[in-house]
Amino acid sequence: MTSLARFLYEVIMMARRRGRFAPTPSGELHIGNVYTALLAWLQIRQKDGQFIMRMEDIDKPRSRPALAKQIVDDLKWLGIDWDEGPDIGGPYGPYTQSQRLHHYEAALDRLKRDGRLYPCYCSRAELLAIASAPHGLSSEGPAYPGTCRTLTPEERAAKSCTKTPSFRFQVYGNTAEGVSSVKRHESLASWDRSDFVVQRADGIISYQLAVVVDDALMKVTNVLRGSDLFDSTPRQLLLYEALGYEAPDFVHVPLLYGNDGKRLAKRHGDFTIARIRASGCPAERLIGFIAKLCGLHDRTEPISAYELIPWFDLGQLPKAPITVDASMLAELLESSGG
Repeated sequence: MTSLARFLYEVIMMARRRGRFAPTPSGELHIGNVYTALLAWLQIRQKDGQFIMRMEDIDKPRSRPALAKQIVDDLKWLGIDWDEGPDIGGPYGPYTQSQRLHHYEAALDRLKRDGRLYPCYCSRAELLAIASAPHGLSSEGPAYPGTCRTLTPEERAAKSCTKTPSFRFQVYGNTAEGVSSVKRHESLASWDRSDFVVQRADGIISYQLAVVVDDALMKVTNVLRGSDLFDSTPRQLLLYEALGYEAPDFVHVPLLYGNDGKRLAKRHGDFTIARIRASGCPAERLIGFIAKLCGLHDRTEPISAYELIPWFDLGQLPKAPITVDASMLAELLESSGG
């Protein structure tokens, strides 16, 4: 691609909405995953934007290539397509995180040069002992008390003889003051403002850093994801600002829950897409089922993903968690002969 063609392409990209779905291949896709994937896809398709599929396999011990392939197959079966992804490539590839380590290393180097990172020698057991559970705990563990932030060079050298450190991002003053990107989001007024890990002691890059780098370099303008990741947003906004990136617009949708009030899981029944496909259930019936669950349709009836595009309306989505129980799954499968 010539420099002029590249420039024109960049101009076009800046004018178009770009969204993504980024699954982790550590388990089979289930209704909860597909629910958020479908909504993210609908948001972008309705805006005539471009949709990206990215495989987040950076945690290699938990990721399995066979599941990555199955995820791609399941999404295609559902009629959710993409303009860029690991199977078709694109201008901002590769679209598999384990092949993008050089981008994360470059970001780490910049943060280190700017004095935003410091080595942390605390073990998980030590951190849990410090926390007064359940207070101070978030989705990523206990709030960090800053134990290693003020270590002297001599103390760090001594600790490095017995332990490989993780690296933490320093949230200046443990406040969000002066950070315009966080202050713009009034709903984020209360959050865990402690320093957080961007590279684990085993060398694995954290979700927080990898997702920011990937979304920024892939020109993502809109991120629609589950409310379980809401607490991650302030940390990611800080990283966007520290790395000089423009943050996307975030939307967090309510999660699917079982009738026991707990997040939908295997104990509530086999809601995997593989199980539903094996039952003979048409993809259109599953799409219709999800559309009714999230308020995009007033009744459960078969509809394709593309037919649902005109129905998409963020304002119609429920604000509270959505309850799904085994009887609903049984009805879905029963109606298809499964």
